Amino acid sequence: MLERLFQLRAHNTNVRTEILAGVTTFLAMAYILFVNPSILGGTGMDKGAIFVATCLAAAIGSATMGLIANYPIALAPGMGLNAFFTYTVVLHMGHSWQVALGAVFLSAVCFFLLSIFKIREWIVNSIPLPLRSAIAAGIGLFLALIALQNAGIVVDNPATLVGLGDLKQPGAILAALGFVLIVGLEALKVRGAVLIGILAVTVVSILLGLSPFNGLVSMPPSLAPTFLQLDIAGALNIGLVSVIFAFLFVDLFDNSGTLIGVAKRAGLMGKDGRMPKMGRALIADSTAAMAGSLLGTSTTTSYIESAAGVSAGGRTGLTAIVVAVLFLLALFFAPLAGSVPAYATAPALLFVAVLMASGLAEINWEDITEAAPVVVTALAMPLTYSIANGIAFGFITWTAIKLVSGRTRDLNPALIILSVLFVIKLAWFNA
Repeated sequence: MLERLFQLRAHNTNVRTEILAGVTTFLAMAYILFVNPSILGGTGMDKGAIFVATCLAAAIGSATMGLIANYPIALAPGMGLNAFFTYTVVLHMGHSWQVALGAVFLSAVCFFLLSIFKIREWIVNSIPLPLRSAIAAGIGLFLALIALQNAGIVVDNPATLVGLGDLKQPGAILAALGFVLIVGLEALKVRGAVLIGILAVTVVSILLGLSPFNGLVSMPPSLAPTFLQLDIAGALNIGLVSVIFAFLFVDLFDNSGTLIGVAKRAGLMGKDGRMPKMGRALIADSTAAMAGSLLGTSTTTSYIESAAGVSAGGRTGLTAIVVAVLFLLALFFAPLAGSVPAYATAPALLFVAVLMASGLAEINWEDITEAAPVVVTALAMPLTYSIANGIAFGFITWTAIKLVSGRTRDLNPALIILSVLFVIKLAWFNA
């Protein structure tokens, strides 16, 4: 049955290798079980329900990807998108988390339709590569600011906006040590380095009496507080159009980049340089995002950590199925997730920020018409506390600079139309 479903021999792999690859991928991305409730919990959502929603969304998404596209790619609620959900849409713009979930659902429906009608290629191809790298880097800087805040290393200052926190506090010290541990283990190629770092800080915190230990295993908490609580009608408000677009836009490029990157490493790219079954993979991703919003979590997307499983030999959807099963088993570890303090997940956020900021290395810094919009995009996200604003400023700056410098060949109709819409949004509809 497994051979018929996943064509293991055709992909030069076997069941044992695929199981090992699935376990490897799960260990690399399991940190989301602790980080996602920590971030989304800031909206007032029930953390136990978020934990269950995270496990189920990851299991449904990974299983769908494995069965529909037969790719060794796992899915879970996306980093960056969960921060945008909490810190921009709910806390900064003042919308309820129910409305934010509605926006996630609508963006997933749009993504699904774009995938069905193959409009995605037109949108992706219209966005310059430097801006794509800038968006990833900007999200990384945004996550870094959140991480440093959660650790108490960066605090608000009425004179300078931000300032240095009290570094003698145990949370700040443990977060710093946790980050060093994660980076060190990653450098040594230790599997599950991020997860080990989170658990190490949590254990030390509990032993020192800084945070309570809620237990290790129990029956899963109730999903009722978040299940089907999304407000789709509220999300159709004109002021939320840019929010829906931001969810869609970030997921679109983050997902496309992840799929292509993992496919390249797995040797699954076609001879023409294109990814076969890309349409199926995108349909699986958008379906998972819709399911996640119904369950009660921010956008579910493909994880770059899937590359860890590919490095361990994963080549088919069986790897993703194994990840799905492990996320279902993780449902019974909710008490452990509830024992993790914010300063224990801060090192993980900071580490993800480092990985995302690496995209800046691909920028041609000699061309000022590229470098300037990239810097504006990357800085606007953390400094305005909004991924959507960063994308808007990046598009507008790129288009304006290219027009003024006479580099109209670097523009296209889609880019100009989107820039005009962003100007209108910032001028008249900015929350």
